[in-house]
Amino acid sequence: MMLETKFLWFFAGLVGLLASASLIGHVLASRTKTDNAMATIENLNQRVNAWWGMVIVFFMSYLLGGNATVILFGFISLFALREFITLAPTKRGDHNALFIAFFILIPLQYALIACQWYSMFTLLVPVYAFLLLPAIAVLSQDTECFLERTAKIQWGVMICIFCISHAPALLMLDLEGFKGQNALLLFYLMFVVQLSDVLQYVFGKLFGKHKVAPLISPSKTVEGLVGGGLAATLIGGCMFWMTPFSFWQSLMMAFVIVVMGFVGGLVMSAIKRSLSAKDWGTMIKGHGGMLDRMDSVCFAAPIFFHLTRYFFSV
Repeated sequence: MMLETKFLWFFAGLVGLLASASLIGHVLASRTKTDNAMATIENLNQRVNAWWGMVIVFFMSYLLGGNATVILFGFISLFALREFITLAPTKRGDHNALFIAFFILIPLQYALIACQWYSMFTLLVPVYAFLLLPAIAVLSQDTECFLERTAKIQWGVMICIFCISHAPALLMLDLEGFKGQNALLLFYLMFVVQLSDVLQYVFGKLFGKHKVAPLISPSKTVEGLVGGGLAATLIGGCMFWMTPFSFWQSLMMAFVIVVMGFVGGLVMSAIKRSLSAKDWGTMIKGHGGMLDRMDSVCFAAPIFFHLTRYFFSV
């Protein structure tokens, strides 16, 4: 009953926030005259519309239960890995290893979450998969750029399967005084990560003058990082009521999520630049590909999961 009440308050607030954003975007679009401003507003409205779709999907998965959420993230990993491998060139000799990654590692990793086998969940990819994938690939006897090709596949598996899977893995944690409410932790993580991205974008557009890493991500500014990051951290702290944390604990957790999310976005942008790509894909209008939306989660989810487990599990 407590879970339902907290979730309804959270969902109502989220719908209200998106409705306000849609209204503001519509008003700004009708009043904006310059081409540059119109492009910015159009991009913002596309992001809001995409968020409506994502919120509906997450809401439906919540109603269908924990297994539905695990399956949803399994498909997210599938689409993310597909985008990664599409941009990172592979050869025919890699096909067997890629088959293992897509059709064995993804379902197996998420099956381990569903059955709550923590030790194997944390070891499957960084130990067994990292040894198995090059062993499978080497059987093709194609040694050209073998190290580079193997590293690409391993890195894609680490980011798109292992790291992303830590988000639904929050459902397996046994937290003191929080039994049956773990879905709220997942919503907390996803909300703070995405809110930080949005607020950094907004603060950067309004006040941004100094680029953080212009050769990697020209849109990221110091003003956006500081202003948007601090705002997201404060909002995350105020959301302590839907977590097992106190206000100050929630504030620190939100800060960690914001920092790791920013680092994740920067690292994934560097990989895109090295592959001469602007976006990972075109799956989500206004957001690029699935991996463009999950780049921050890739780095934030594992750290948040293990901090929560270490300090708050029974």
